[in-house]
Amino acid sequence: MAESKKLVLNIIVTANYLSEKLAEIIKPFDISSQQFNVLRILRGQRGKPANLSTIQERMVSKMSNTTRLVDKLVDKNLCERIVCPSNRRKVEIRITEQGLKLLEKLDPLIEDHENNIAEKINEKEILSLNEKLNELRS
Repeated sequence: MAESKKLVLNIIVTANYLSEKLAEIIKPFDISSQQFNVLRILRGQRGKPANLSTIQERMVSKMSNTTRLVDKLVDKNLCERIVCPSNRRKVEIRITEQGLKLLEKLDPLIEDHENNIAEKINEKEILSLNEKLNELRS
């Protein structure tokens, strides 16, 4: 097998491995990794609401149905829709207090997961790998 094929396969296998581990961590909290991603995006807004296109742009997986993800998070009271009074078609989304509390519970678990992965290589290798992965996507 050509080294370029091995590289691509290795990246895919590693991405799947990391996704599966993340899914295991958040499963007991009854949210998907895509819903988790939306909540982190909304928290990053620091109280400012976001529209669907902003969320979509920042999603890790661009294939996700953002409207459906937000619907599920609203049903779970983890985020809320805000309809603009002057333009009823303009709808923005904001994380709720309950959503923030959920992320507070998840933060240390996710940080442990990320640290467990990163501790397998040194800081210089981490920087180099991040740089190379960014180059592959550019």
